[in-house]
Amino acid sequence: MRHGKKFNHLGRKTAHRKAMLANMTCSLIEHKRINTTVAKAKALRVFAEPIITKSKEDTTHNRRLVFSSLRDKYAVTELFKEIAVKVADRPGGYLRIIKLGNRQGDNAPMAMVERKLRKLHVEEEAKKQMILK
Repeated sequence: MRHGKKFNHLGRKTAHRKAMLANMTCSLIEHKRINTTVAKAKALRVFAEPIITKSKEDTTHNRRLVFSSLRDKYAVTELFKEIAVKVADRPGGYLRIIKLGNRQGDNAPMAMVERKLRKLHVEEEAKKQMILK
């Protein structure tokens, strides 16, 4: 039975899982893309997307909420100054998960998580061009 199992615990205790997801989110903000396992990528999406949504409105309260999750001043600053501007008109779906195949050592399914940086209307125009061709 799966009663009360809302999310993947990733085989870690709560404090370790939260710290790992916060560190992965900070790395994603800094490097624009990271490689990880598929399970961690899906957990990262659930953790990071509400944080990016909070960054769209630059208030002291939202900055403090995001800082309490990430605990990295540089990542919070970059999130509110640069990323929030790029995703201001996007209604969610800020991350893209691309499956890469299996890891050589233990055959774990790997994925690349990257930020969707382009504006929403640019992506819609690209889709229209693909359809017209």
